[in-house]
Formats: sequence, C-alpha cells, structure tokens
Amino acid sequence: MIKPQEKAPVLNVQLVNDTTWSLQDQKPENFTLIVFFRGKHCPVCKMQLEELQTKINDFTERGVNVIAISTNTEALAKATYQEWNISNIPLGYGFSIEEARKWGLFISKGINEKEPDHFSEPGLFLIHKDGTVYWESIQSMPFGRPQFKDVLNGIDYILKQGYPARGEA
Repeated sequence: MIKPQEKAPVLNVQLVNDTTWSLQDQKPENFTLIVFFRGKHCPVCKMQLEELQTKINDFTERGVNVIAISTNTEALAKATYQEWNISNIPLGYGFSIEEARKWGLFISKGINEKEPDHFSEPGLFLIHKDGTVYWESIQSMPFGRPQFKDVLNGIDYILKQGYPARGEA
C-alpha cells in the first residue's frame, strides 16, 4: 500500500498514440491525475472516462495533467480509444498485474468471456507535482467511484486553502 506523502512508484506505460508516458517525466503546474480503469469490457469505465472527457479542460485549467490506464492489451486499448468518446484523454495500456499490485489496486479474475483472465479494479490517484501521492481512492468493485465534479471541488479547496495530503500517519 502506498501512503499519501510517499513517493509514487515509477510508472511508464505505452499510449494508444504509439508513444510512452512516464509519471516521472510529468511537469504539471499542480498535480497529475491517474485514473486506473478496468478495461474495455467495463460499461461503468466507459461512462467514467466519457465524463472525464467532458471535464478535461477543467482539470487543465487547474494545472492537472490527466491519464487513464488499464491492463488491457494494445489491441483492446486502441479499440477502446476508437469506440469511446475520450479523444482528449491520454490512454495507457499494458499495465501489468504486478505493477497494479504495487499501486495497491485490487485484482479480479474474469468471470465471463468478455473479461480478461485478470485485470485491475478502479483506482484514482492524485500525484503532487513533487512526485508524492497526494490523494488516492481505490475500489474493489466497479461501483462507487469518486465523481469528477467532487475531485475538481477538492482540488479547488486544496489549492485555495493549501490543504495538506492526509492519511500518512
């Protein structure tokens, strides 16, 4: 488990635009938002990321870089990018189960032919510009994810009040 105020693990993923994204290379004004999602098979993920697409400018205005990452294969990720309305969200794929465990994500076994054999459950991480974990929300089910309007309101409060990361003790 990664605690707030600890350095985030090294994170490098391939993107659907055939480039590599590295957390350590990010230079956000304030934060990097990492949204780990279950994969193409998940209709709740589709709704979540399409909602994120409608708010991407709101995050950018607050100095927040955004990425969505799954354990999907390249083919599944590229199909996801084509079929879902998420054109402004960098989409990473091939995130290994071992790496997902390092981030504290729950791992599920597929229960039908639409699901991969194993995949990570959802997680949202707000990484401070200094590379430390600021906020994390991890689910063991596809349900009950934070709403992006609430995340944006939280970021507004953090930036206005200078509110520190919590949960480190």
